[in-house]
Amino acid sequence: MPRHFLRDDDLAPHEQRDVLELAVAFREDRFVRTPLSGPQGVAVLFDKPTLRTQVSFATGIAELGGFPLTVDGRLAQVGVRESVADVTRVLDRQVAAIVWRTFGQERLEEMAAVSRVPVVNALTDQFHPCQILADLATIAQHRGGLGALAGQRLAYVGDAANNMAASYLLGGTTAGLHVAVCGPAGYLPADDVVARAREIAAATGGSVEVTTDVDAAVGGADAVVTDTWVSMGDEDTAAQRVADLLPYQITAEVMAGAKGDAVFLHCLPAYRGKEVAADVIDGPRSVVWDEAENRLHAQKAVLTFLLEHR
Repeated sequence: MPRHFLRDDDLAPHEQRDVLELAVAFREDRFVRTPLSGPQGVAVLFDKPTLRTQVSFATGIAELGGFPLTVDGRLAQVGVRESVADVTRVLDRQVAAIVWRTFGQERLEEMAAVSRVPVVNALTDQFHPCQILADLATIAQHRGGLGALAGQRLAYVGDAANNMAASYLLGGTTAGLHVAVCGPAGYLPADDVVARAREIAAATGGSVEVTTDVDAAVGGADAVVTDTWVSMGDEDTAAQRVADLLPYQITAEVMAGAKGDAVFLHCLPAYRGKEVAADVIDGPRSVVWDEAENRLHAQKAVLTFLLEHR
């Protein structure tokens, strides 16, 4: 049976470390491994808007020796025009892996249940695990290397109920980080995700903190992270969300509560003057462009891992 990467805890701590080490190797030599030589095809399905995901997967698959077959979800209408299972059975006879950026996590799980090739979560409403691999690689890049990653403090501030917060909790604790997620009441992570993160942390030496207090979350942080306040699908409630979350904007004053050499991350797209002040994201502590590049290296690494562990 193939291995899939549907959520952050699909990788055990030692496996996540192997993937991150490979991501570093790809950053140093983009053609160090070519498991898709042939070229073999990889289906990349997009049901949601995309820039970084499409560019990084298309480039990465090509650099692995393969061919990215991009499928427009609006045309394919997976689950509408044809069932998820039927689409999967068409694809898995022709490609080496399937990458899907979609809505509900259950769609991805339905695909993985029948697929004979690895399935990768390129974002769902619940999780964004490829982004967290890139972010961990970025923190390591700027904060002492992979050997210094465990034990560092990551503070996520903003909409702590979204997919990024959930993935930081799971992926961060898998790496042994102390993960603090912070948002107002009504914007906090699901209890089951917090419970799972605490279970992981107990085995890796990390920890989990959920708070509504920005200063408590950011205090002593090695990395401060945020995300857009209006995720895809939340547009109808945008005005209320902005009003609720404005006290959670990452400003220079907020960053001052972190360590003096702390870095700022944002998965992008960013909205200056909302979740982050311009002088933070465009300032010297921002590593968002390295973070965006590391999507390429991390995704090449996770595809290579999955293809070699079928």
